[in-house]
Amino acid sequence: MVIPRPAWGPADPSLPSQWLSLLLLLLLPGPLPAPVMEDTAFPHLGESSQPPPRACPPRCSCPRADTVDCDGLDLRVFPDNITRAAQHLSLQNNQLQELPYNELSRLSDLRTLNLHNNLISSEGLPDEAFESLTRLQHIYVAHNKLSVAPQFLPRSLRVADLAANQVMEIFPLTFGEKPALRSVYLHNNQLSNAGLPPDAFHGSEAVTTLSLSSNRLSYLPPSLPPSLEQLHLQNNFISKVPRGALSRQTQLRELYLQHNQLTDSGLDATTFSKLHSLEYLDLSHNKLATVPAGLPATLAILHLGRNRIQRVEAARLRGARGLRYLLLQHNALGTSGLPAGALRPLRGLHTLHLYGNGLDRMPLALPRRLRALVLPHNLVATLGARDLATTPGLAELNLAYNRLASARVHHRAFHPLRALRSLDLAGNQLTRLPEGLPTSLRTLRLQHNQLRALEPEPLAGLNQLQELSLAHNRLRVGDIGPGTWHELQALQVLDLSHNELSFVPPDLPEALEELHLQGNRIGHVGPEAFLSTPRLRALFLRDNKLHMTSIAAEAFLGLMHLRVVDTAGNLEHVLVRLPPIVPRGPQAGGP
Repeated sequence: MVIPRPAWGPADPSLPSQWLSLLLLLLLPGPLPAPVMEDTAFPHLGESSQPPPRACPPRCSCPRADTVDCDGLDLRVFPDNITRAAQHLSLQNNQLQELPYNELSRLSDLRTLNLHNNLISSEGLPDEAFESLTRLQHIYVAHNKLSVAPQFLPRSLRVADLAANQVMEIFPLTFGEKPALRSVYLHNNQLSNAGLPPDAFHGSEAVTTLSLSSNRLSYLPPSLPPSLEQLHLQNNFISKVPRGALSRQTQLRELYLQHNQLTDSGLDATTFSKLHSLEYLDLSHNKLATVPAGLPATLAILHLGRNRIQRVEAARLRGARGLRYLLLQHNALGTSGLPAGALRPLRGLHTLHLYGNGLDRMPLALPRRLRALVLPHNLVATLGARDLATTPGLAELNLAYNRLASARVHHRAFHPLRALRSLDLAGNQLTRLPEGLPTSLRTLRLQHNQLRALEPEPLAGLNQLQELSLAHNRLRVGDIGPGTWHELQALQVLDLSHNELSFVPPDLPEALEELHLQGNRIGHVGPEAFLSTPRLRALFLRDNKLHMTSIAAEAFLGLMHLRVVDTAGNLEHVLVRLPPIVPRGPQAGGP
């Protein structure tokens, strides 16, 4: 398009420039453009299009406008230029000794304040320090040097952690009148009952977790929040639970009272009877002589280990009909400590731990649904034909380190245990393999006995056995009968260490992956030693009588999975040549 020349001839230099612009716009085709208004938000000449830098204390990081992270900077003074908009402030792992009120009072929007692991003392924490923090929800002051708790914490608080200080006293408004408070952590302090006021949690009816472990409490504090679900009181000096102290805690699920000074006189039949939600109760490491009475039906786990219990009465367990795990290890249960039928009320019992007592015979009439019986380090010397008849569902039986001799183990003792997967008979006085072992076994431990011979008959049918330990016995290769390993088609781990073997036993199971032969008298490994074990991955030959060339060069041919051969501690440094690793070819359908 040709624009005609204006009629007035050449442009007049005196004509205002705005008129020229208007004239050109009129001559251009199309509608007139809208008048351009100045955008005040648009950067002018010399201004950046980026937002202004966010205020952040030196060396700290501020990943968001409401977050200031000054963790681990060795700060000795509280930062003085923290933005008022901060909602989350982390000052943990520094050297702060005090909190200045003027600086804290500016941060009225704070939700989280983390002061964990500093040097803050009670003198460095003003009484009014938190008055302005009306929105604070989480405060972490653990691992400092507080001798008393803050007198006032904000009403908005949800979590308060004052653990690992030297706190000897808390105040009514430290944790009281906090309707949103959920969790309080006061463990590892120096709190006595005198330092814990009776109205410490008045008006805080939502607390679910309270940790007072590792303090100096001598009795269970009264007036605890009725909303509690977890209560930690372990590692104190508690000798008594006052009557009614736990009468309102109907939502309590876990109660930890281990490592205290509780005796039978410090409990009564009502101590636990109102805890209608209780599932876990730990009373281990106390001085109880009997099982506590009044246990609730909801209880699933009862830990009574390391007490002085001499006898278990069925009447004491009648209310705990939902119990699944009963732990009674390291008590004083003797010949009459567990009478026949004492555990009959516990019809759903899954696991019974009796480790380290003085039982000289198997407990009789155990609950039929029992799945695990753990009874090592007792004095059991006899295993009769019917001793295990009431527990046909046992999957784990541990009788290690008792006084069982082969002559006193009936050949049908294990016959009822059709579902047994793990049997531990280590540390007894067995001279031969037990007869009638369940074919369901996956693990069989017989180490530290006096076995002198292995015959195939006791191992017949154990085609699901995966692990067999025969360590620390008196076995020689000539005492291992032909075909001993024949039916152990699934065996992956075989431990023959610390016996009297002079060479590698022949015809080992084909599925074997791990073979322990350390601590024997092996002086030579021939070229055919491992022909029957092509899946072998780890071989332990340390502490034998091998010389530099005692292992034939062809011994490991065909062992394509072998990765570990341990020959340390022999007479000389032993030369070991592992087979080369064959690289895998390209997968089907690959490039």
